[in-house]
Amino acid sequence: MSPDDWADARGHPSYSGAEVDPTELPSPDYTHLRRMTDQNGLWEHALGIEPRVEHGFCTDDNARALLVVSRQRPLPPDLIEIAAIYLRFVLAARIDSGQFHNRRNAGGAWADEVGSDDSQGRAWWGLGTAARFGPAAWMRQAAADAFDTCASFESEHLRSNAYAALGAAEMLLANPNHEAATDLLRRTSRLIAEASRRRIPWPEVRLTYDNARLPEALIAAGTGLRDRQLVSTGTRLLEWLVKVETNGDHFSFAPSGGWEPGQSRPGFDQQPLEASAMAAACYRAWSASGHSVWRMRALDAVRWFMGKNDTGMVLYDEKTGGTHDGLMEQSLNNNRGAESTLAGIAALQIGAKCSEEAPEAAIY
Repeated sequence: MSPDDWADARGHPSYSGAEVDPTELPSPDYTHLRRMTDQNGLWEHALGIEPRVEHGFCTDDNARALLVVSRQRPLPPDLIEIAAIYLRFVLAARIDSGQFHNRRNAGGAWADEVGSDDSQGRAWWGLGTAARFGPAAWMRQAAADAFDTCASFESEHLRSNAYAALGAAEMLLANPNHEAATDLLRRTSRLIAEASRRRIPWPEVRLTYDNARLPEALIAAGTGLRDRQLVSTGTRLLEWLVKVETNGDHFSFAPSGGWEPGQSRPGFDQQPLEASAMAAACYRAWSASGHSVWRMRALDAVRWFMGKNDTGMVLYDEKTGGTHDGLMEQSLNNNRGAESTLAGIAALQIGAKCSEEAPEAAIY
């Protein structure tokens, strides 16, 4: 794609790829996630498939693990147990202000006073999802009770707001009368929408990370608040992003260092986080619109993990359930840390949902 296409890539994404059969995708495997989890939480990094305990834990990953495991159905007893571990981690991260720590060392001590804005947003996302899908009644209640203090969230960063918005949308599906969640959803989606109106076609000068979460959050907010304009704005952003990040018949995501007009494509190393976010956003668009093109796009994003990418290399390891940390130009990052492994599992969950005749409303 040329630099001029930054402005020209717009309109409804067509689909010219081969029909994808979701039953060809593997089911999510949780073996590696179990390996990466001890009684205190989910370790952040791995060397190959072994946890790097010296790097400790973070709320970012435990919140993501909480939402991913909560969504899995059916859920075997041992996964209910680790979902409880993740929930307890997030709840323990809360401080008196209603915010959250992020960094925790191997000994269990918190290593920061307040976590990053992204970790705040992801904490609310995990709690909102657990309030809706938690596998035990006490988990749903504890997450919902914690969400009563979500008014403490405030950030100027778009992705942090997107994560919080996605959590608020889930909380409202669990309890449509939750006033604090309604206010949070309005505040966070308004910030993203205003940025999207000020700068078209994309609200930032370059693509950075977790890009598809911005349109996904707007579509989720528009659905939850019954605001067609938010859905329209989110869909416009997603249409543009799909075109910019498509290379022939497959997705080619912005690399870890980001991308802007004038830089060469494809770029490496591409992150599993991007593919999982794209799958979720396209599934959300399918749920909101009913247009099957979004289902196919979601499946293409899932198949990125299985080799439908710029190199043909497979990032998801069916033997362990781990996902490689990055797609390089001629190799894979052999480490399988928490973020990447969760991205692979979440994508395969969406792949399984795409086998159904119609999308489940607002599930992802």
